[in-house]
Amino acid sequence: MRFILYAIFAVICIACTNGNFSNNQERKEHNPSTLAGEQLGARLFFDPALSVNGKVSCASCHQPQHGFADTVAFSKGVTGKSLLRHTPSLWNAKKQQALFWDGGARNLESAAFGPLRHVDEMGNQDLNLLLSRLKNKGDYPVLFKEAFGSDTITSAALVRALAQYQRIILPPKSRYDSVLQGTLVFSEVETKGKKLFERYCTSCHTTPDFTDYAYHNNGLDSQFSSDKEGVYQGRYRITLDSLDMGKFKTPSLIGVSKTAPYMHDGRFKTLNEVLEHYRYAIKKSKTLSPLLNNGIPLSDEEQQALKSFLETL
Repeated sequence: MRFILYAIFAVICIACTNGNFSNNQERKEHNPSTLAGEQLGARLFFDPALSVNGKVSCASCHQPQHGFADTVAFSKGVTGKSLLRHTPSLWNAKKQQALFWDGGARNLESAAFGPLRHVDEMGNQDLNLLLSRLKNKGDYPVLFKEAFGSDTITSAALVRALAQYQRIILPPKSRYDSVLQGTLVFSEVETKGKKLFERYCTSCHTTPDFTDYAYHNNGLDSQFSSDKEGVYQGRYRITLDSLDMGKFKTPSLIGVSKTAPYMHDGRFKTLNEVLEHYRYAIKKSKTLSPLLNNGIPLSDEEQQALKSFLETL
């Protein structure tokens, strides 16, 4: 039943964005979007056949009703083991300059290979077996031919279709959008929160996307273990530059009230916990953002106002 509902959501999502994608300036030149490609990508995204046990789809962790993120700190894949980092939202994925919390993938196409092949996520250590399953499942050969001109299903075509769909995953209109368009006005507390946001938050959460697409150490930890493949060392894991130790990609705050829990390890369950971290719990280290050396000095009233503004996004 859940797969059927997700599939219906995918069709609605494409219908709502149809007409907007053809002039998308961010699309990759080597993978131009087409309606057939996006429809195929949606079908694949919601199909648990992409996993080795036929039970886990992309949408199992990137859930549409939760901002294409997950509601738990660590998702579980085909082995039932908890994964090592929190599932990020895919809203506005087309604008991402790199994927994953450490920027380990350069684009949506290359990013897809990570979960597809990871032993604990979708488990396809031999992609040829996955391609064979798709070849013999329903009308996939016909759909691949419509999208890419050949009914031969390749891993390159598979990830291109997934990327085309992900590039049309856009957030719904928010209260903040309506205020910008002049159809609503902020409440007094929201206005106060907006001013606090502009004072303390926009250096990293830059408008209009509410992210600078960069990497920062925001004081979550003072030590960064090399255990578990170094996933808690942040950007350093990719660059091996000591200046990047403990730095993680700035997430967009668009739809932030829908995408709890928060941070790369999902340690904070609520926005209040996030704001209290910045008020009281900044941990010092060599790469800590200098803007956070003294935390963010908010009163209880100011914290509530800032939270109210964040909820408009």
